Amino acid sequence: MTPTSPIIDYGYASSEDVYTPSYLLPSVRTSLEQFAPGRRLFELGCGAGSTAAKLAALGYEVTGIDPAASGIAIAQSNAPGCRLEQGSSEEKLAERFGTYDSVVSLEVAEHVFSPKRYAEAIGELLEPGGIAIISTPYHGYFKNLVLAATGKMESHFTALWEGGHIKFWSRITLGTLFARAGFEEIRFDRVGRIPALAKSMVVTYRKKAG
Repeated sequence: MTPTSPIIDYGYASSEDVYTPSYLLPSVRTSLEQFAPGRRLFELGCGAGSTAAKLAALGYEVTGIDPAASGIAIAQSNAPGCRLEQGSSEEKLAERFGTYDSVVSLEVAEHVFSPKRYAEAIGELLEPGGIAIISTPYHGYFKNLVLAATGKMESHFTALWEGGHIKFWSRITLGTLFARAGFEEIRFDRVGRIPALAKSMVVTYRKKAG
């Protein structure tokens, strides 16, 4: 029996809630423009629809899901041209929604109970040669040293946040996860602050054919 993640509703109050920081979007847009084979896009973890609305304004046909009912209610109102529904990566999403040229999933990987299922779901949603753009908080040796030296390890890795971060990814571990799911890395960015102390990494993977 596969365990399932608890559904956490973050209590979204508006489409502009800052659960998906704006500093991620330039990197996302660059990868879409350079590597996406088409305009059909799925957002896994769309929150209150802010990113979906911005991508739709750029000409992408956006479908998305989020487990948070409060987020989806706002998203459907604020991104009426997008198909945004409640759901999670633990479902057979391709059976429900079909397949896409691109999947975008921003600041989600650190919350998932089953990373293996998360990567599999993204693979199922993509056509061969399609791309996945994944962002998650950046962790590296030097950044962790700085956190320790400044006394911020306790707050950064807190276990007290309901629905908070339960996975802490490096470029290597995230790459291993997606390589096992049949992807290859084609772009890597560190965003927010200077690179060594970046807030997040945005990694673009291509689904291998066959």
